[in-house]
Amino acid sequence: MSEYYQDPELGFPQKDYDEDHSSQVYPVTLSWKNCNVFALPKRKPCCLCNKGDVEPKRILTNVSGIIKPGRLTAVMGASGAGKTTLMNMLTFRNRGSLVIQGDIKVNGVLMEKEKMANLSAYVQQDDLFIGTMTVREHLVFRAMLKMDGRTSTAEKRQRVEKVIQELGLTKCADTLIGVPGKVKGISGGEVKRLSFASEMITNPPLMFCDEVTSGLDSFMAQSVVQSLKTMVHTGHTIMCTVHQPSSEVFELFDEIILMAEGKVAFSGPVTHALDFFKNIGHPCPVNYNPANHFILTLAIVPGYETDCKGRVEKICDFYNSNVTASKKVDHYEQSMDPYERRISEKVLEESIQSLSSSGPSYFQQLRCVMWRTWITTVREPMLVKIKFIQTLIIALFIGLVYLKTTNDYHQEDIMNINGVIFLLIISFTYNSLFPVLNVFPKEIPVFLREHGTGLYRVDVYYITKMLVEIPFIVTNSAMIIAIVYWMSGLEHDIYAYVNATIISILTSAAASSFGYTISAASPSVTIALTLGPLLMTPFLLFGGYFLNNGSVPVYFLWIKYTSWFLYSNELMITNQWRDISHISCDEMNSTVCIPTGKLVIESLNYEEKNFNFDLVMLCTITVVYRILAFIILLIKSKLSRC
Repeated sequence: MSEYYQDPELGFPQKDYDEDHSSQVYPVTLSWKNCNVFALPKRKPCCLCNKGDVEPKRILTNVSGIIKPGRLTAVMGASGAGKTTLMNMLTFRNRGSLVIQGDIKVNGVLMEKEKMANLSAYVQQDDLFIGTMTVREHLVFRAMLKMDGRTSTAEKRQRVEKVIQELGLTKCADTLIGVPGKVKGISGGEVKRLSFASEMITNPPLMFCDEVTSGLDSFMAQSVVQSLKTMVHTGHTIMCTVHQPSSEVFELFDEIILMAEGKVAFSGPVTHALDFFKNIGHPCPVNYNPANHFILTLAIVPGYETDCKGRVEKICDFYNSNVTASKKVDHYEQSMDPYERRISEKVLEESIQSLSSSGPSYFQQLRCVMWRTWITTVREPMLVKIKFIQTLIIALFIGLVYLKTTNDYHQEDIMNINGVIFLLIISFTYNSLFPVLNVFPKEIPVFLREHGTGLYRVDVYYITKMLVEIPFIVTNSAMIIAIVYWMSGLEHDIYAYVNATIISILTSAAASSFGYTISAASPSVTIALTLGPLLMTPFLLFGGYFLNNGSVPVYFLWIKYTSWFLYSNELMITNQWRDISHISCDEMNSTVCIPTGKLVIESLNYEEKNFNFDLVMLCTITVVYRILAFIILLIKSKLSRC
């Protein structure tokens, strides 16, 4: 086989597929013929509510089409015309309960879900990114996980720089992507081009883009579509859905597919579309945007459904009675010579090998996701700067309220010491629980999309969250206990202090684990912040401060024994009082005198022998809640891929 072959559609030589496939695009032609899509009726849980013999709803009817390399193709139509369903059908995504009939081929070879996923990239309408990363960091992250694991790091970074240059992102390469209303970042047009760049890392020959101009002004929309135009000139095959493009944007498209009522009303070059509508009695007015004319002509106007549907039916029938898309597909397949078929088979063979090729190892995934999680965490102002100042102020305030510099205890000190201990436990809980409540609801859309494309595993994502959290839990807990412990007059013993530090860290870890469970289960940040305090209150109530440990009703014992407040409080109380042999008594009120620390422990119905058991239970609660959070994430990831 020669090193280059001349592709008739592109008009420029293409390099042989088995050389430098990371930077060279090889032309593919996408075709689909006589495809029908049906939506099955939803069955209700009650069998009596389900009517028998309910026919499925037809969404697409005998749709055919062909998209060739070097031609920018737009799918247009009014709302409900079937554009999104067509895109989902071709990409084998979001099919759900749809029943699909028909053939989808690339270069004349029948496609399956795995093959299509390997050949193509899908740029979705919603641009989801981690806003505290820069453009270059995001693309490096994608390259490290998306490109072949056998490719060197230097080659991956070189590919990133090339994509940045090709997509016009050089000026904003080191700018934060941004979070709306929180972190200032790149413009809307740059965000959309970054979406293209994210998929261009692996240089896929076939690209699907959903609503590429959505949310952009006319200038940004034109800039984005111009980027797509540049891509097709390098040999990519690109299909995109567009909603009411401006006349300047419309002129950039080479071919259009017009959808109406689930049927193809026209498919072909833009210039032919104007002649087609003119011949059928719907000419485009002078100085009028052709895109608007086509969409309005094919739209179903409320109140005029009968007339509009009749007009659409007439246009679709007229198109099908002439040169239809299915005939174009037949002509293309019949015109493929044996040499071109061998090229196609070689492309698909390499694609299948790439699908099963060496991706990043588990530890490579862990390292990359850990890197991203760390840099995005330390750049979060609420978690690092403000959180540190807040913790410092709270610790100093508690220390000043319970200020006691000596260790000569009196009867009133018992209440004060027990109060500061429980207040510390509450502080550890709030400082650890509330910051994590918004973690998963905020990141779950990004996580589900990245995991859905095979970027990394669920356990990799979850483990990195846990590992990155450790320094912050240890630092914040140690800082609070270091300040409050010595200011509030707790037992001035280094051994007791070390124990108190360990208990504080375990308490924070348990509370954080509970927060992760709520965060993983909540569909939004608002719901997570609502459920957090609500579900935490029963555990707080049975922690041994507001209700004596021996007074808990039998029917609430299950809450008591699953409360980290109980075990933390018993540990801290035992650690504080077990070695206190003398507490001064007021002779005028000796009837309420508790002379030793051991009696203080007994008065609260705590037992010193439970010390090791409580430590084990805190660790157990931490592990159980984290496993539960992981299971919830795993279920969500499975459901999102159905």
